[in-house]
Amino acid sequence: MAIKLKTEKDIAKMRVSGRLAAEVLEMIGEYVVPGVSTEELDRRCNDYIRKVQKATPANVGYHGFPKTLCTSVNSVVCHGIPAPAEILKDGDIVNIDVTVIKDGWHGDTSRMYFVGTPSPEAKKLVDTTYEAMMAGIRAVRPGARLGDVGHAIQKLAEAAGYSVVREYCGHGIGKVYHEDPQVLHYGRPNTGTLIKEGMTFTVEPMINLGDPDVEQLDDGWTVVTRDRSLSAQWEHMIAVTKNGFEILTPWPRKG
Repeated sequence: MAIKLKTEKDIAKMRVSGRLAAEVLEMIGEYVVPGVSTEELDRRCNDYIRKVQKATPANVGYHGFPKTLCTSVNSVVCHGIPAPAEILKDGDIVNIDVTVIKDGWHGDTSRMYFVGTPSPEAKKLVDTTYEAMMAGIRAVRPGARLGDVGHAIQKLAEAAGYSVVREYCGHGIGKVYHEDPQVLHYGRPNTGTLIKEGMTFTVEPMINLGDPDVEQLDDGWTVVTRDRSLSAQWEHMIAVTKNGFEILTPWPRKG
C-alpha cells in the first residue's frame, strides 16, 4: 500500500474528525470513577458520538470488534473490550481509545485515566508514557525518518526503566482507518521511511512496567502483558507540515 499524502483540504477535514475524537475523551473523563463499568463508559461515548456529534464510531463492527471504545485496564496493553462485568476500582489505570468518522475522515486518539488515586509507580508509568509519545511527535518533520520517531520514544522509555511493546504500532490514517506507513515505537536514528509533508499518522506508544512481551486472550482482541505488569498508552493523530508537525487530536486539557 502506497503512502497517501494529504492535501491541505484533506487535513482540514481531519482536524474536524480529530477534534471530535478528542472531545469524546474529554467528555467521558468525569465518569471514569470507581464503581463504573467499562460497558457504561462505552454506552455514553456511543451516544455522544452518534447523537451529539452526529458522527460515526469507527470501531463498531471493525473486523468484528463489538464496541465503540477500547478500554484497556492495568495489565491490558490494548484492544480491551468494554463489558458490564468489568468494574473499575480505586487505583486502576485505564486507556480509552476512540476513533470517530466525520464526513468520511477518521479521527483517532487515546489517553490514560486514573481511577481514584493511582499508586506512585502507576502514575510514573503513565506520565512517562505521555512524555515518550511527545518525544516521538517532536521528532516529526519533513526529511526526518520514522526510525527517529521510534528511537526518541524508546530512548526515553528505557531510560526510565520501562519496556516498549513491539507487536503493535502507530499507523497511517485518513479516509482509511489503518493505512501505510507503520509507525514503530522503537528504532534507530536515520532509518526507516522518509517523512514527507502531507503524511498523516498516529503515534501511540505502549509502554510496560515490566517485560515487553505480550499475549492475546481467547476473545481474539484483548492484549495483555505476559508478566501481567502494568501497561500504559497515549495516542495522538498528527499531520506532517512544511516545517514540522500538527497534532490533529489536541485535547481541551491534558488533565
